[in-house]
Amino acid sequence: MRPNVIVVFTDQQRWDTVGPLTPNLDRMARHGTQATVALTPQPVCAPARAALQTGRYATTTGVHRNGRVLPPEERTLAHHFGAAGYATGYIGKWHLAGSEPVPEHQRGGYQSWLAANALEHTSDAYRTIVYDEANEPVMLPGYRSDALVDAAVRFVADHAGEPFYLFLSLLEPHHQNEVDNYPAPDGYEERYQGTWMPPDLAALGGTAHQHMGGYLGQVKRLDEGLGRLLDALRSMDLLDDTIVAYTSDHGNHFKTRNGEYKRSCHDASLRVPLALRGPGFDGGGAIARPVSTLDLPPTLLEAAGLPVPDAMQGRSFLPLLRDPRADWPGEVFFQVSESEVGRGIRTSRWKYYAVAEGADPWDDPAAARYREQALYDVVNDPYELVNLAGHPSHEAVAAELRERLIRRIVAAGEAEPVVEPAERVPGRTQAMPDPAVRSTAPKPARFGHQPRP
Repeated sequence: MRPNVIVVFTDQQRWDTVGPLTPNLDRMARHGTQATVALTPQPVCAPARAALQTGRYATTTGVHRNGRVLPPEERTLAHHFGAAGYATGYIGKWHLAGSEPVPEHQRGGYQSWLAANALEHTSDAYRTIVYDEANEPVMLPGYRSDALVDAAVRFVADHAGEPFYLFLSLLEPHHQNEVDNYPAPDGYEERYQGTWMPPDLAALGGTAHQHMGGYLGQVKRLDEGLGRLLDALRSMDLLDDTIVAYTSDHGNHFKTRNGEYKRSCHDASLRVPLALRGPGFDGGGAIARPVSTLDLPPTLLEAAGLPVPDAMQGRSFLPLLRDPRADWPGEVFFQVSESEVGRGIRTSRWKYYAVAEGADPWDDPAAARYREQALYDVVNDPYELVNLAGHPSHEAVAAELRERLIRRIVAAGEAEPVVEPAERVPGRTQAMPDPAVRSTAPKPARFGHQPRP
């Protein structure tokens, strides 16, 4: 019997929020499988969502920025699971259509539908409005993430007698756009304000000191919702027959790297939680090698016993569960749009990033020429506070990574570009941190330094 599949998808959740604050997700990670270094292929909402639906890069699907519609010829997870006899359902935020409500032909092949294209604009924390299959508005009671989890439980109950695939797309912990705030459930912001600050945000400032309490409060309620969903599966005797995957579209740097919350090359933008439980994943342990959420679609298909289409550019990471030494790319490739046209790779040791010169970051999906902009040693500088690009001490490292980046750009289907080295930093032969940053940045936090539930 093929397993059921549920994807729980949050919006703008940092990788380092997994731990004591999220006991249900932490339990999934410890008893199932956790990718400890998981990155989005694009730290922008629509491109990241298109990639996760199709297993294809944003430049391949054409959704290289927000406001682009997923082409109807693109095959999504819903198409693949639906063709195998699964009941398919989508609940929450879509962000891949051209209008609100979403026309049926722009729903990516999902049969059951309870969603909004831009949920942040049709709802607020305690007023959740989505649309059903007939495009009639439906108001769901409760705090927004609770309301969507309740709808997911109803979907599971309605399809308990058949194999099902459900994509539950939550808005939290995204900010509420019109007020630029993170509205947590009543009492939750106060519980977490001033309790924990990631080292990059403590060093660089931004808006984190204003918003972290609400942000963490939202994350806490998300985890409680995950627990309720797992409890519902257990009560219906479906837990052992259901794969549950939890991840996010991108992270959040709280206006420290640019003027908003994402669209940068840093792990604060790129790195996300990724944990799975259920058939094929229980007892899988930790995957330490970097993976992309682009790899999740083929992984889910293979775990369900379905063929992985050749058109998918991600690859299943199931072999890494069986053998950590299995053949696997040495880096994750990512693209950045809207703020700049950028291309980068992330290895276990290094982050290397280049930005296009003269390209329009809104209209140009790619460029012919880039210049090296960032090089980080993520082992010794995990919160990316010291940029090594242009330092003579790291020219050889940069040169090797430059060639690897060009190969990955070509492998993603783009034309081979020119990537210019960064301008040489004069004076020092050895990179040193800025004294002001060095004096204010605490040591990297471990999970145990997070606020307790």
